[in-house]
Amino acid sequence: MLKIRFRYLFLILAVIMVGCAKRGSITGGLKDTIPPVLRSSSPENFSTNFNAKEIRITFDEYIKIKDVNKQLIVSPPMKYPPVVTPTNASKFINIRIKDTLQPNTTYSFNFGSSIQDNNEGNPYQQFKYVFSTGTYIDSLSLQGIIKDSYKKDVDNFVSVMLYEINDKFNDSIVFNENPRYITNTLDSLKTFNLENLKEGTYLLVAMKDLNNNNRFNSKSEKIAFHKEYIKIPNDTIYEMELFKEVLPFKATKPYQASGNRIVVPYEGDYKNVAVTLKNGSAVLDTKVTKFPEKDSLQVWFKPIKTDSLNVMLRKNKFEKDFTIRYKTQKKDSLNISSTPSGTLNPRDFLTLKATTPLVTIDNSKMKLINKDSVTVPFKTIYDEFNQEVKIDFTKEPLEKYTFEAFPGALVDLFEQTNDSLQYRLTTQNSSEYANVKLTLKNVKQFPVIVELTNDKGDVLASDYSDGNPVIDFIGLLPNDFTLRIIYDENKNKTWDPGDYLEKRQAEQVLYYPTLIHAGSNWDVDETIDLKALE
Repeated sequence: MLKIRFRYLFLILAVIMVGCAKRGSITGGLKDTIPPVLRSSSPENFSTNFNAKEIRITFDEYIKIKDVNKQLIVSPPMKYPPVVTPTNASKFINIRIKDTLQPNTTYSFNFGSSIQDNNEGNPYQQFKYVFSTGTYIDSLSLQGIIKDSYKKDVDNFVSVMLYEINDKFNDSIVFNENPRYITNTLDSLKTFNLENLKEGTYLLVAMKDLNNNNRFNSKSEKIAFHKEYIKIPNDTIYEMELFKEVLPFKATKPYQASGNRIVVPYEGDYKNVAVTLKNGSAVLDTKVTKFPEKDSLQVWFKPIKTDSLNVMLRKNKFEKDFTIRYKTQKKDSLNISSTPSGTLNPRDFLTLKATTPLVTIDNSKMKLINKDSVTVPFKTIYDEFNQEVKIDFTKEPLEKYTFEAFPGALVDLFEQTNDSLQYRLTTQNSSEYANVKLTLKNVKQFPVIVELTNDKGDVLASDYSDGNPVIDFIGLLPNDFTLRIIYDENKNKTWDPGDYLEKRQAEQVLYYPTLIHAGSNWDVDETIDLKALE
């Protein structure tokens, strides 16, 4: 009997031990969301009469430094950037100053969000270490907002700079010298705050400094500037609008692409460039067109027998002559392609694209008929620079069209003609499309460019008004549209950016703050108060 009781007792103990041995997950409590805490710094933060070469900053836990080369903003900038160590986890940061400090100057080291705790990556946001080589800390500040002159969204990591107006100042300082003060919007802010400034008069500039050298490179970088010098202290909130300048025209060495074509690579504004092609002293007949999807011009000429050709390019201050060795090569031939294929939307043209420049477009050798074989009137619009022929006609819903171009309808510079061409297109019911009517109120000045874009900023529809405040967009593919309005000050029917040296701001662009939703068979009618958008 006693043995049986011991067996039961042993069995109960075994079950208890097995239950205790079951595996479980250890939660470890709530996730740490607290950033590191500053314990001390040597020399102390906000020290005056500073003359140290090394700074040590100590925290309450192990920290790591992330993207310090991108996040750390030193103001005023130093010729030789400070060295921040260590790169591995530690409870302290060392800053070794390699540059010679300016006398009676307040310096600030803004670490952005680069200081993070080692375990969870919680950032110590906008930690600043400040000191002065003089007897006091400069305490004035300047605030503002960064925008893009054309796009709805603005770049991140925009540098904002102040250049002191003194006897050494000139307008080219932004290309050659460091600013007196600098800050950066980093990766999340669209506002800026320049702090620890001294009283004075300054040039205020912002730029997307791609190579982080505190110098403006007009070839690749955007800039914004305040036209008048500013005085500090003041409590104005400054609005800075970035733009990328249009470079002056500049051509590089042309090359022969075929037996009847020379290609001229360029940068900048190519419009209205004068191109002359000479064989010795004889000027050749040419056509100049755009190379598709490249920053290059195409100079077309009839093949000749020669050893070399001379290309002369003239635009504003740019004047250059190039000599090209002429080689016997295969000539470009005429081919025609078309867009779109299949469905033709109400706002589209049937467009014929030629591989060589056309000199004759004979509408009598073309025909457009509908599904009932009834002739449909049309007109042709030739874009010589892009080598495109647009076929324009009134499109009816739920219709089928056949367009034919017979041999000889299109003749190019080299007397080549098209083969027989035929394109079949259909249209959809008008209920598949949307109509958007916009009434512009409080227009400051005409003309204006009115654009509907998608979420990527691509222009889906555009209109130009010289004075009519009512804009009708008929036959739109359904979408959520962003409305962009441009004041076309120089009346050239395109948006123009500014120019820093000319002290010219970009043409004003306004955005409607909400999307315009237009679905199938929708008629949208909106009144837009432009004054409210400024």
